[in-house]
Amino acid sequence: MMRSLSEIRAALESCYRATDALCADLTDTDWQVQSLCPDWNVRGVVSHVTSMEAVLAGWLPEDAAALPPLQKAADFEREAAALDNAAFSERVRATYDRRRDDLAALTAADLERPSWTPVGPGTYRRFLEIRVFDFWVHERDITTPLGRRTDDTGVPAEIALGEIEGSLGYIVGKKVGLPDGKSIAFQLTGPIIRELNVKVDGRAKRVDRLENPDVEIITDSTTFIQLACGRIDPQAAIDSGAIKWNGDAELGDRAARNLRFTM
Repeated sequence: MMRSLSEIRAALESCYRATDALCADLTDTDWQVQSLCPDWNVRGVVSHVTSMEAVLAGWLPEDAAALPPLQKAADFEREAAALDNAAFSERVRATYDRRRDDLAALTAADLERPSWTPVGPGTYRRFLEIRVFDFWVHERDITTPLGRRTDDTGVPAEIALGEIEGSLGYIVGKKVGLPDGKSIAFQLTGPIIRELNVKVDGRAKRVDRLENPDVEIITDSTTFIQLACGRIDPQAAIDSGAIKWNGDAELGDRAARNLRFTM
């Protein structure tokens, strides 16, 4: 689905606002809590996502071969490491304010500029959608261990889920290893309600409908995204009932444990 300029602006603003609000509300102890990313505590996650916004501040791609000024990420993280938590929060907010100015000046034509992206050549629109995905997942890397609630609806959540949907054939074919001739239906019960169907016919590919899937996986959209991103333990999700299945029990168990395709 092609997102409009206003949707992309609103989605990124939602990400900035959510991170700003977290920064304003975290205690010194909270900043040090281990996130769902093994290499980072809460502060490390915020520093990571904000460092890429520092890279993008004031930059527009000239072509798909021209790299953004990636050294600015290391510069941001090095400078931020010397700040106390309050000053760090201010640096984060100032970075997002610069990006807000960029987004206000952005045109629909700018979205179609050929651009380098973290997943290969694309457009600036694609790059910004990946930024929304990154923010959305990393926000929950923080809020899940802190036990904080999040709004898992709206365009940012739809964009995050879209990243998983776009890789679903690969996930089912290569990670789950669904055999040829078999099919699987993912029933997402909310907050985003979605039916995602994949059939293996020589290769795994999305289909609109399945009359009698061999296995049906039932979970919520947030658990689905977090499992696909390798953020939560599949066994814990199975034990809690956050993910379950009908039909072929062996395939259901295999699918629930092997959705991870990125980290």
